[in-house]
Amino acid sequence: MSLFADELPWRFDLLPGAVVLHRFALHEASALLETIAAVASQAAFRHLVTPGGLAMSVAMTNCGEKGWHSDAHGYRYTTHDPLSGKPWPVMPANLCVLAQRAAQEAGYPDFHPDACLVNRYVPGARLSLHQDKDEQDRTAPIVSVSLGLPAVFQFGGATRQSPLQRVLLEHGDVVVWGGPSRLFYHGVQPLKEGIHPDAGAVRYNLTFRKTC
Repeated sequence: MSLFADELPWRFDLLPGAVVLHRFALHEASALLETIAAVASQAAFRHLVTPGGLAMSVAMTNCGEKGWHSDAHGYRYTTHDPLSGKPWPVMPANLCVLAQRAAQEAGYPDFHPDACLVNRYVPGARLSLHQDKDEQDRTAPIVSVSLGLPAVFQFGGATRQSPLQRVLLEHGDVVVWGGPSRLFYHGVQPLKEGIHPDAGAVRYNLTFRKTC
């Protein structure tokens, strides 16, 4: 199948260790949306609460050996869904393969994620600047896949005061960061209203991590 010029994947080096792979997952995006629905049928989306008692605007669920959780006791990974008491859904093969391909493309071979966080954004939802530092293994990269409505991704540096780069992420884009940028602050600006032909009025994000 031939690709139009505006559908061709292209790479943007954000910072040392951090890469944006535009349209990397575009031609498997429909299957990824179906996979997200299947995961959510086993472990429903929910709005977690921060240790400070604030409800997160982004709804989330997980799949894989571990799932990320937040409540009054802190941020952590669990092997079981706290809502159901059941193990998190097994990470579907197509998700794992995509994460490994993207990591390889970004220069991180032998990536074996054991957790996939699935985030759902509605208009107005945002993700404040933060570091991904709940993982015991910080030698592995983070792989982040965007689906649905476009969003502005913010990527900074080692402190909250570091200058921010802002990148528009669209359906099928993937961001990978590790090495010198593994603990850099990042976030997502409030989602703007819109309708995506495949995902509707939402944005989904798949974040793959190796926790230990």
